[in-house]
Amino acid sequence: MGLFDKCYNYNIADHTKEKGIYPYFRPIQESEGPVVMMEGKKVVMAGSNNYLGLTTHPRVKAAAIAALEKYGSSCSGSRFLTGTIDLHIELEAKIANFMGAESALLFSTGFQAGQGVIFPLVSKGDYILSDKDNHASIVAGNMLCSAINAHVIRYKHNDMDDLEKRLEKIPAGANKMIVTDGVFSAHGLVGDISGITALAKKYDAKVLVDDAHGFGVLGPAGKGTVHHFGAEKEVDLIVCTFSKTLASLGGFVVGEERVINYLRHKSPALIFSASPTPAAVAAASAALDILIEQPELATKVRSNADRVRKGLREGGFHVIDGESAIVPVIIGDDEKTFTIWKMLYDEGVFVNAFISPATPPGMQMLRTSYMASHEDKHLDFIVDKFLKIGRQLDLLHRDPVKH
Repeated sequence: MGLFDKCYNYNIADHTKEKGIYPYFRPIQESEGPVVMMEGKKVVMAGSNNYLGLTTHPRVKAAAIAALEKYGSSCSGSRFLTGTIDLHIELEAKIANFMGAESALLFSTGFQAGQGVIFPLVSKGDYILSDKDNHASIVAGNMLCSAINAHVIRYKHNDMDDLEKRLEKIPAGANKMIVTDGVFSAHGLVGDISGITALAKKYDAKVLVDDAHGFGVLGPAGKGTVHHFGAEKEVDLIVCTFSKTLASLGGFVVGEERVINYLRHKSPALIFSASPTPAAVAAASAALDILIEQPELATKVRSNADRVRKGLREGGFHVIDGESAIVPVIIGDDEKTFTIWKMLYDEGVFVNAFISPATPPGMQMLRTSYMASHEDKHLDFIVDKFLKIGRQLDLLHRDPVKH
């Protein structure tokens, strides 16, 4: 089989395209936040990670424009060499202060932050214990660690008994790091941070939490999942992205100053990437200022998600329960998921379709997510359209499945 034969033979998407139910790569032509223009029509956006609704905030846009005019479009180099500007240093200090951490370090994307923190810290023979549902950036970091003969052990999702069984088998004195998402991106469930930190203390392990979907949503003042559990003293590193709450592109890690200093000099993902652009950093900084000034935004996004979660569940949909901004609706079949996605889209609602292998068989879903800028009229419109289609397709149940 030739190297490109798998490309020529790849036709999985062709069937759904032919049927007109292909849900991916749909271009957004214009955005007002909760409502976007797609393919010439306005739709209510129920699939964005713009949790605080700040991508169109006047202060965020103005900050990006001002930075573009002052510094240009790019820093034209790595942070390590010519790519550091004062905005990077100022935002790192602001993030560290907000998170109550000694130090912070910026990365050019959230993916690079997740991938780029684990690998420099792990050596041959060390152990990584990673939740099976962790984000792809963590998986990529784990693969790099495997290449240098570190041991990567995947434990059952949020299963503390399984995690402890695996910790028990690790030789005494071996270096260990437990890695988990704070909020798991597909189903929106919250990681068992209390359970993990208790086991980390018992077995002398370090803890890293990827809080891309918890930062700005959970915890006091929106500080995230770790603070939600009051575990900031027990978690060693928190990784996050700008692309959700902070309305931009980039990522960061916070932790002890000596650890962050080491990453600053040893992380290939940082050293060999162009630094975050001035506009991106300025936008993220302005968004963080707004979160600091308006912590009620975190409460608002949770209440918006709760409103839809309650409406869909009471209407008879199989909804995974949770407390994040993510509300998944289980459909259980690939083609049916695509079909319902298209029906919702035609009714003026955009959601995300998750199918196998991104979800286990039988758990194919429409992943919906909410913003602080959604108004009740938007949320009720979403619920109404779901229920209309649910009745048409006989999807509604008296006793929704509990997860």
